[in-house]
Amino acid sequence: MSGARGNVMSVATNNVMNDAMSEAALEHQLLEWITQDCERVRALELALQCAKVHSMPQWCLAAGFVRNLVWDRLHEFELSPLNDIDLIYFCPLDISPERDLAIETYLHQLAPELPWSVKNQARMHSRNQDMAYTSCIDAMAHWPELETAVGVCLKSHVETDTQVDAETAHHSMYYGIELVVPFGLNSLFALKLSANPKRSLPVFHHRVATKGWLTRYPLLTCCYSS
Repeated sequence: MSGARGNVMSVATNNVMNDAMSEAALEHQLLEWITQDCERVRALELALQCAKVHSMPQWCLAAGFVRNLVWDRLHEFELSPLNDIDLIYFCPLDISPERDLAIETYLHQLAPELPWSVKNQARMHSRNQDMAYTSCIDAMAHWPELETAVGVCLKSHVETDTQVDAETAHHSMYYGIELVVPFGLNSLFALKLSANPKRSLPVFHHRVATKGWLTRYPLLTCCYSS
């Protein structure tokens, strides 16, 4: 494990410090890993089908769906089971929980073995006592950990790039797959677990303690301001 740790830490450090490892290169690496995972590709295909049926022009599979894949790969672990597939979308015209439930029900009918969870980010500001969010990426920018705020969606060939504001997010296309990353990928690939200054530190510490990330991924380093 010590040898693996040294190798992984060297890779993670180079990801941040080596100019040749640009954000675009990190995106390419992540997209390659996603396309190599049949289960994640299938989930993306089902989510795209659902988005068409339920009129969700702005959506992505986010959080652990992407974050854990990177951490698993950098730790040289077997890929973790998809214990929770978070589909987020943005629809300010209907923020009822019933809409989320209907979408979840549809996804469970398509793939009952997958652990779907659906949340309309247009109403999540109320729970967090924030100003109203304007998009999926704006909502993600308020999540407790910077590295959790990473998502991916699959776009049909006829769609144009309307997922998020191009000035505030990096977009990459890889066989129709697009990343949604408000904070970029450097800290994720550097194996950091960073508190978002927009959220309280007690919330961050509680999540770190209850999620068991530091036990599962021992190379992670917590980063926060006191």
